[in-house]
Amino acid sequence: MATLQIDRLLETALRRSASDLHLAVGKPPTLRMGGRMRELQTKVLEPEDTVGLMKSITPERIQQEYEETGSGDFGFAFGTEARFRVAVFKQSGFCSMVLRRIPNKLLSFEQIGLPKMAEQICRRPRGLFLVTGPTGSGKTTTLAAMINYINENFERHIITMEDPVEYRHPHKKSIVVQREIGTDVPNFSEALRRALRQDPDVMLVGEMRDLPTISAAITAAETGHLVFGTLHTSGAGSTINRLIDAFPTDQQEQVRVQLSGNLIAVL
Repeated sequence: MATLQIDRLLETALRRSASDLHLAVGKPPTLRMGGRMRELQTKVLEPEDTVGLMKSITPERIQQEYEETGSGDFGFAFGTEARFRVAVFKQSGFCSMVLRRIPNKLLSFEQIGLPKMAEQICRRPRGLFLVTGPTGSGKTTTLAAMINYINENFERHIITMEDPVEYRHPHKKSIVVQREIGTDVPNFSEALRRALRQDPDVMLVGEMRDLPTISAAITAAETGHLVFGTLHTSGAGSTINRLIDAFPTDQQEQVRVQLSGNLIAVL
């Protein structure tokens, strides 16, 4: 019954062009449409409803992560119609979910308002380019557009490391390898370390969240690769400080020198 129910909810979300579907105990399923929350005219969800809906689409490893840590994220393909980024989490001891629709079509630079310099960055043979901003600000969409531009225009070996994989990139002029954290490789720093042995030209790091990942990304850029990454910061100044502050004090001057020679831009 849960599988049928989630199918119907997702069909409704797609039909109404909703960006998100919220499932929480004590409320009916709720859609975000045009920025506003709209409750569906259906039953109020009970604890067993949200647990059943969660289990009907959540991979075993994410269910285990949810039980151990209280939350988990994954990508979910709804047939051939759409993909969703799914967040499962506990609140007040109950299971909640938010399913955000990922556009099937990769957007152009013009559609998402990227500056002309984005094309120039994509043509660079090496260096580090960072996209910053809070959750939901378009970091993933921006980098997907840039990877797609490289894929359509250049013969490259592109390796993406994502948690989860959201946009799918078919091979075009480039070979695109997409590795999902937790499924294909344990973590971002390990994914980067292994990627360096796989003859990459371009690497995308979905989230530079710890010292080993930040260090590996800077090293990859320094050794002749074009590296894209994201950080949850609010501007260029705070981004550079965040990168440097991740390192022990005795290494920070060396990191400043590395960044001065390898950081292309912060968006």
